[in-house]
Amino acid sequence: MAVTSETHRLPVRTLVASSAGNAVEWYDWGIYTAFSIYFATQIFPAGNEAAALLSTFATFALAFFFRPLGGYLLGRFADLRGRRTAMLFTIVLMSGGSVMIGLLPTFEQVGWLSPALLVLARIAQGMALGGEVSNASAYLAEIAPATHRGRYSSFFYISTGAAVLIASLLGFFLSRNLDKAAMASYGWRVPFLIGGVLGLVGLWLRRELKETEQFEENRAKAESLRNPLLMTLKEHPKAVGQLIGITLLSTLSFYTFFSALTPFAVKSKGANDIDVFLALSIGTVVFIALQYPMGWMADRYGRKPQMLVWSAAMALLVVPLSSLVRPGLANLVIVFAVGLGLYTAITSIAPAIMSELFPTELRGLGIGAWYNLTVAVFGGTAPLVIQAVGGTVFFWYVSVSAVITFLVVLTLPETKGVELT
Repeated sequence: MAVTSETHRLPVRTLVASSAGNAVEWYDWGIYTAFSIYFATQIFPAGNEAAALLSTFATFALAFFFRPLGGYLLGRFADLRGRRTAMLFTIVLMSGGSVMIGLLPTFEQVGWLSPALLVLARIAQGMALGGEVSNASAYLAEIAPATHRGRYSSFFYISTGAAVLIASLLGFFLSRNLDKAAMASYGWRVPFLIGGVLGLVGLWLRRELKETEQFEENRAKAESLRNPLLMTLKEHPKAVGQLIGITLLSTLSFYTFFSALTPFAVKSKGANDIDVFLALSIGTVVFIALQYPMGWMADRYGRKPQMLVWSAAMALLVVPLSSLVRPGLANLVIVFAVGLGLYTAITSIAPAIMSELFPTELRGLGIGAWYNLTVAVFGGTAPLVIQAVGGTVFFWYVSVSAVITFLVVLTLPETKGVELT
């Protein structure tokens, strides 16, 4: 019998624990871009600041191309051995990479060994995040009643928003209390070392999670599969295309507002770094606050209308919003609050949408491989592209991507209240 919204009680402890690892993962990725303007010339040659920043973003992008590998390997591992076990492993891998970055010797001390070690740490983090997103998404969707899947899914990006908020508040606090020389010397290391501590907290929270019933029921089916990645293309090509089309705009939205805009506003538009961190923090509060209401709306009124409004609004508004990226706190708050507010239309239900595209025996691998490949191609390169081609071209690029996503969403069936297979 279906569980009604009036009688169902959310298992908040389980939802927080399952999302905690995701928070640690995104905190670590958020601080990399937020503090890149300070550590670029510490890890790369300091003679050319622009070249050092580009090298830092290239390393950021490189790590993304290990996300599909992590998504494939850890997604398949989760389909065979369980979501919980895979989620424990990813959080250890991610937080270990964060500690490694926080302890890196500088280029002046060890030469090219410094950026080489940075690349290794980022590769580990890329593989960890590739597995985390798919497996935590599958876990949340599989423990949720069909009528509440949107609400359960909203906790995924509540944790993400909380992690990015912590990262931006750290940036605000440190940039306000340390001068630029101190930030470049040692201040940037503090957030990475905190990431290691947060990893331990996340590991402790996840220790008591139970495996999902859907995994247990479909485990034998997953073990019998041969060439499962090829099977996603042969038996579920439409689902693969839809996942890529939705992820295209979703990942560009994330890395535009949470990553690329911070160094772009400071370095290219002359905005005050304190104002940028504060505006991002305010926008992130809006982002967190709207997750659950948006998840509730999707459970009540459907996923498809929500995604159509989001993609259409992004197509029409992202270029006008970009003209407000200039010095001045009020302008920056509008950019971050509007952009991130719209973004919640998809983030609140992303785990549900992705999980509803694939059957249980292929869910971890299907999401892990194709979601992360799309993120690598379009999200990982976003800070590099905006730095290389400039804001005007980049924001038109996002607008055109929004049109493509709108057309893809039109092909989706409505999955509100549908049981997972």
